Amino acid sequence: MVGRILISDVAPVVDCGRFAAKASVGEPFPVSALVFREGHDALNADVVLTDPSGVRRPWTRMSKDPVEPDLWHAEVTPDEPGPWTFDIEGWADPVATWRHASEIKIPAGIDVELMFAEGVLLLEKIAANLPGGSVDDQQVVADAAKAVQDTSRPEAARYAAAVSPAIEDVLSRHPLRELVTKRGPYPFYVDRARALFGSWYEFFPRSEGAFVDTTGGEPRTVSGTFRTAAKRLDAVAAMGFDIIYLPPVHPIGKVNRKGPNNTLVTSEDDPGSPWAIGSAEGGHDAIHPELGTFDDFDAFVNRATDLGLEVALDLALQAAPDHPWVTSNPEWFTTRADGTIAYAENPPKKYQDIYPVNFDNDPQGIYDEVLRVVRHWMSHGVRVFRVDNPHTKPVQFWEWMLGEVRKTDPDVIFLSEAFTKPAMMRTLAAVGFHQSYTYFTWRNAKWELEEYLTELSHETSHVLRPNLFVNTPDILHAFLQYGGPAAFKIRASVAAMGAPSWGVYAGFELYEHVAVRPGSEEYLDSEKFQVRVRDWEAAEAEDRTLAPYVTKLNEIRRHHPALQQLRNLTVHASDDESILVFSKRADGSAAAVAGPDSGGAGAAGAGVAAGGGGAAVVGPGGRASAASPDGRQATPADSHAGGGSGGGGSGGGGEDIVIVVVNLDPHATRETTLHLNMPALGMDWQDTFMVHDELTGESWRWGERNYVRLDPGLEPAHILTVRRPAH
Repeated sequence: MVGRILISDVAPVVDCGRFAAKASVGEPFPVSALVFREGHDALNADVVLTDPSGVRRPWTRMSKDPVEPDLWHAEVTPDEPGPWTFDIEGWADPVATWRHASEIKIPAGIDVELMFAEGVLLLEKIAANLPGGSVDDQQVVADAAKAVQDTSRPEAARYAAAVSPAIEDVLSRHPLRELVTKRGPYPFYVDRARALFGSWYEFFPRSEGAFVDTTGGEPRTVSGTFRTAAKRLDAVAAMGFDIIYLPPVHPIGKVNRKGPNNTLVTSEDDPGSPWAIGSAEGGHDAIHPELGTFDDFDAFVNRATDLGLEVALDLALQAAPDHPWVTSNPEWFTTRADGTIAYAENPPKKYQDIYPVNFDNDPQGIYDEVLRVVRHWMSHGVRVFRVDNPHTKPVQFWEWMLGEVRKTDPDVIFLSEAFTKPAMMRTLAAVGFHQSYTYFTWRNAKWELEEYLTELSHETSHVLRPNLFVNTPDILHAFLQYGGPAAFKIRASVAAMGAPSWGVYAGFELYEHVAVRPGSEEYLDSEKFQVRVRDWEAAEAEDRTLAPYVTKLNEIRRHHPALQQLRNLTVHASDDESILVFSKRADGSAAAVAGPDSGGAGAAGAGVAAGGGGAAVVGPGGRASAASPDGRQATPADSHAGGGSGGGGSGGGGEDIVIVVVNLDPHATRETTLHLNMPALGMDWQDTFMVHDELTGESWRWGERNYVRLDPGLEPAHILTVRRPAH
């Protein structure tokens, strides 16, 4: 049955409330609903949160949409993790109804004394609605009622007494709500901040510290270990990463082991794919002997923790032909008509070294075993899991397993690696995955990125949190293969600024870009099938690494709360098909997430040091690009607000605004005019403001329209902190 006040189209609601919408501690959570009633009397709407302990929090007033009839909005910010709910409360507002009528009738001399008499009755209701002990508020209301009844005062003064700031203050705390109608509760789950914000770095432990041994005559690649890989953690932390993600670290099957570049021809020294899990040496709960022991793994986790890094481990639910499960529980796999166990296929690709698990055979046994494995690694300090191909396993299983972990360890985070149909990606997110890989890798054109960033930040953000990986061991997009060093900067800039979580696979900072064959997205000599020896020190000494740029991006992210949120992205217009521009804005109440929950990563967490204060001029070759609103070149007089970003974002009471401009063409200089949506920046159309480039240290005065020129060979992006004047 409908309520007295009509409420519909409540959002965000996932699958009619079956699943909880996503939220994070400190992240503004937008709520909306259609709220309306019969006739013309005024109404209002509130959103009321109930926290995980069952405490009903104070209401938050909703605002009516200026364009859409009857649509009301509010943002609430949960302050602790756990299961929350929200209710929408619509209510008749007799005070607003009276004021509207009085503003028309009293000046026109219509029913003047009757309107004042009704105003007095309303003031008496307001007084009766006040909680006990509100002596001061009672006196305010009584004084107003007395003034309204005083016929010796001018009518305007009597009306002013009824709507005085003092009365407004009382009503702001104790509104007179009638015909209150509630819809809800609707669930949403608040995760710890790292579920929303973080920078991921992936490496293979067997490659870190690996070397080529030539002492025995024939060169032989010696695998790295957890002990040698731990030495690489300092560099990862110094680049500002928060999570170190490891592919499977378990024993690798020997039966049907794959050789270099996914061939079936192998030698005794070929290490095989880490995703072909299990051998006589153990399965999913074991460590590959060449990597070390559990003591070594624990030492690796401890070192990462000391550096402010969390360890993420791959969870791949599949088995090599010689995995212990194949012998102990052959029913967990699919047996073909000829009696053989089916290996994985994605025609024309064949994965003879992997047996998929058949979850329809003994589901409870499989469920219990996987949960045991997950808890086993949790007991060794793993609180983040990257799940391989979850879309090839029953969603019902994931709902159960993720729910079981959340019951006891709600801080554990799961990242879904499901490159599949949107419906499946969103459903996996709905049943509990905290983050999801996305199609970002394949979105490279301006129009694609504009649409996709808008979709991720607004259309699906209540259910799916994106993690924008620039590359993976499986995905080397043609943009990186043929774009040169500028392409790596471009993709990193868009990913790191476009979403609160992004990721990098090792070798990206060395510009690794050669595919196994033309038209393929697979790396030549893929690290999935062989150990890759990298000389990080030589690359740094020879200045052929992107590490300083990646470090700068992560520093900027840590310093700006606006970049640590998902739902605050606005796409702006440019006149060039290759110039992408978007902004992110957080109000003064936003706090940086990079705190105790996320940890600091060595020196990288110290903030941005984008030096170069003072006057800004157009740099060599036109690299620095800015103009005053009228199109003239910026001058030193226009650019008095330099000085790096240590002051913390923009002015205006702690408000943080970042504008990102990227030339998506890695081969050519582009120049154009930008057209900023000024209200989206919290400004009037005619306002001007200072922008400070975090990458170059230069500053300019901007307005609605701005000239930019970006040479990808010098700097393909502007990352601009906004410092707007106080009003």
